[in-house]
Amino acid sequence: MSGSLDVAGELDYSQRPVPPKGRMPKLNLTMAFWAICSAMFFLIISATLAEIYGTANTIIGLILTVISYSAINAVITRYAIRSGLSVSLFSRLLFGRYGSAIATFIYAVSSIYYAVFEGSVIATAATYYFEGLTFAVAALIVCIYSVPLILGSVQHWLDKFNGYLLPLYLVGLMGTVIYAISHYGYSNAWLTMTPDGGAPPYGWINVFIAFMGVWWMMMCTFDFARFGKKEDETYHAVFNFGLPFYTLTYFVNGLVGIFLVQTIPLEGATSEVSVVKALIVMMGALGLLFVWISQTRINTTNFYLSTVNMQAFFRLVFKLEMPKYVWAIIVGVIVYVVMLADIFQYLLVALAYQGIFVVAWVGVALAYIMCGQHDGSGEESARPDDDFPAYYAPGMVAWFGAVAIGIILLAIPNLELLSAPATVTSSFLLFWALSSRIRTVAIAS
Repeated sequence: MSGSLDVAGELDYSQRPVPPKGRMPKLNLTMAFWAICSAMFFLIISATLAEIYGTANTIIGLILTVISYSAINAVITRYAIRSGLSVSLFSRLLFGRYGSAIATFIYAVSSIYYAVFEGSVIATAATYYFEGLTFAVAALIVCIYSVPLILGSVQHWLDKFNGYLLPLYLVGLMGTVIYAISHYGYSNAWLTMTPDGGAPPYGWINVFIAFMGVWWMMMCTFDFARFGKKEDETYHAVFNFGLPFYTLTYFVNGLVGIFLVQTIPLEGATSEVSVVKALIVMMGALGLLFVWISQTRINTTNFYLSTVNMQAFFRLVFKLEMPKYVWAIIVGVIVYVVMLADIFQYLLVALAYQGIFVVAWVGVALAYIMCGQHDGSGEESARPDDDFPAYYAPGMVAWFGAVAIGIILLAIPNLELLSAPATVTSSFLLFWALSSRIRTVAIAS
């Protein structure tokens, strides 16, 4: 039992479904989850895609992304609330207990990557503003203060911390736009910007597919939605994890990112670092404060998800029971070492392949929920690990079969953009067909 207790003595529910007493008021859960919307990543990815495919194509792609994310997460949210399961516990139903360990490990590693990336942005901003501050020292400071921030539970700390910072982030976001206009003036050119040689006619498809690489968000939704109260299911499915959240996260942030990059003079290629430096040059200490608020909010989620999933993985595979604070420290050390290693080029390649696994997981999860094998409201999912088979064949075949298809397409020039759509489609259809076959045989026998 000790492995599921945090330092405050509150149950973190890493080993069992969240019971009614562990559910959160809807506004508190909203504040906890909306920490994700403030990553600089969402501003820069849209700006980068606009430079490649043009603003018009990027806006269309953003709209389609918001709609698709909202629809998929509505399904995931309702199931997570009814079941109270985490990604790790839910994956036992999809793949068996050892199959779920693989999903949990990939989820943890992906979350660590984002923690490294966003933490590096804060450290870089600090070294740019404070002369004489080295990156190593700045990165150490980021990791040291990030670990304690996630030691409290979602119910009693992360909601309050991120709730206090959300208004500051929104004010800062508007402030960057106002500062940019006051310093450099306003022009509608950013709305009609096209790359050299003209925008591809169907570039919006490329933009939409590019955002499929961030379907890690579906797993985040699952892990947070399980804390929602059943009477608030519609609110969470429609609002908290739905259209308003993704409109702010992708569409609003995306438009601001495109505007800033097309308005503020940047040195070199567009990146989080170049934009951060431009903000600090333009706004000084206020720019640094905005970067700290935005990146610290998202990193509470990154560190939290990394920690609880590392904890779950080692419990499943090695039967290793250690308190949450120990895993938080281990994650902090890993993040710091990777930040110093400066291996972003390899991390980006690794993330592309991890993304294939995540997209395939989403396809299997949707098929499982939609085929109605288990609505999440019964006792089946609350069974101990040993009651589950080591591997569940339909889930494993669908998952790894789809992953194989995705990786093959990812390695073929001119077909790599098809890898994510082909992966999610094949994983969904494979699981649906295989699980339907098993149900048919079971009924016939």
